[in-house]
Amino acid sequence: MIDFDRVTFRYAERTILDDVSLDVPEGEFCLLVGTTGAGKSTLLRCVNGLVPHFTGGTMTGEITVAGRSVRSSSPADLADAVGYVAQDPLAGFVTDDVELELAYTAEQLGLRQAAMRKRVTEIVDLLGLSDVRGRALAALSSGQRQRVAIGAALVAGPAALVLDEPTSALDPGAADEVLSALHRLVHDLGVTVLLAEHRLERVVQYADSALLLQGGKVTAGSLGEVLGDSPVAPPVVRLGELAGWAGPPVTIRQARRTASGLRERLAGRAPAAAAERTGPALLEASGVTVDYPGVRAVDGIDLTAARGERIAVMGRNGSGKSSLLWALQGTGRRSAGSVSIEGGDPAALKPGRRRSLAGLVPAEPADLLYAETVAGECEGADRDGDAPAGTCAKILADLVDGIDDRTHPRDLSEGQRLALALAVTLTAAPPLLLLDEPTRGLDYPGKDALAARLRKLAEAGHCVIVSTHDVEFVAEFASRVALLSDGQVVADGPARGIVSASPMFAPQVEKILPGWLTVDEVAAALGGADDGAE
Repeated sequence: MIDFDRVTFRYAERTILDDVSLDVPEGEFCLLVGTTGAGKSTLLRCVNGLVPHFTGGTMTGEITVAGRSVRSSSPADLADAVGYVAQDPLAGFVTDDVELELAYTAEQLGLRQAAMRKRVTEIVDLLGLSDVRGRALAALSSGQRQRVAIGAALVAGPAALVLDEPTSALDPGAADEVLSALHRLVHDLGVTVLLAEHRLERVVQYADSALLLQGGKVTAGSLGEVLGDSPVAPPVVRLGELAGWAGPPVTIRQARRTASGLRERLAGRAPAAAAERTGPALLEASGVTVDYPGVRAVDGIDLTAARGERIAVMGRNGSGKSSLLWALQGTGRRSAGSVSIEGGDPAALKPGRRRSLAGLVPAEPADLLYAETVAGECEGADRDGDAPAGTCAKILADLVDGIDDRTHPRDLSEGQRLALALAVTLTAAPPLLLLDEPTRGLDYPGKDALAARLRKLAEAGHCVIVSTHDVEFVAEFASRVALLSDGQVVADGPARGIVSASPMFAPQVEKILPGWLTVDEVAAALGGADDGAE
């Protein structure tokens, strides 16, 4: 269905794809794996002709989809063969409401009104969009928007669907809704799905096969084969490698059936208690309320945070997490309540002083970037943060490898752009650090590096509050979790207790080995064991 025959693609002097040959058969759910910046988005855009028709660059080799040449066809010509869903669906919408967006592609194809109405109704039923059919796109949750974007791509009736990180902005429940819809497309309609995703723990149970993109080369195989050799792999695979399980297992179900021996080895042991050194209260918020027209996003939240704390704010899409962070930082809307950081209200401070007291990395990191090059951003951050020259560049290098400092920030991948925004904010080392979905676009090594840096900041006396849907990152990073629902805090306490009690927000290791959150915890416990691997 999707065939690459010795494809090489270069931007200027940089080779992204190097003599790539691959074949994704009809009706296959194929997962594309690779580190941040490996070129996954470029490979996906090659499938429908966005690369090189709209990006420029030099390509050799042949790509065919359903027997049709991609190089000799424009993306519009291929709309009925391959549908493409980008990382940010809202940026790709061309209308204001759901039904018009679904009908837009049918109009461009010149379908008659009766055929158009039938096609849109079928898509609505297939993706479970009937309850939002008449709503404005701006009023939808992230999961609903993703399903609309998928529906808009399906209206043309493509044989293949290509998706770039479709669950990166979604909570676990919404991600399952989107992936289940894709699973139905594959099994019920025979659609071929090629999907790139960093949060592999969400996707592997749905995929049939995998491709690993590394150093411009592609390796194909079964999920176990590819993930076993990949530098990025979900915790269940790392746990299997640690325990010596054959395969290794790639799903929770497979691992639970294999884990009895490991549970016996861990019997009588418990995760080592982390030394939590918290200092005096840094943040005191009381009755914080945020209202938007017709919506109360934050409803009277009280929150106290001390220096040294690592707090994860979790909850479903639309629960008020981002609004709360902006209200705490002082830049965002606050309808009622009070916020005090080191005795002062950040909303009453000038922007420069406010940022040095409470730094916030938004969910759209490009909002913080304004220079023409990565080097310019880093130099500006060093000046603005009164930090030694090279500080921002060093932080960036710790977060992600291989970024050319001459690159324009808009030419970076989503993960690289996020890492740059993080580095810019961390350069000033504000006592209160607020991060809104900081792991979007980051691979597992990048998230590990981020968690380690945030832990060091907390140990140095900073307070770090992260809004996130990434349960694996929470397991690595957080000492405390505040769980939000409908703008209110419904649970607040030690991270281990909160996530272990929630099937939706529990990490993979806890689902296999109750009471344990990370592979590193298990490795530390087994390090003193006398028995060998299973």
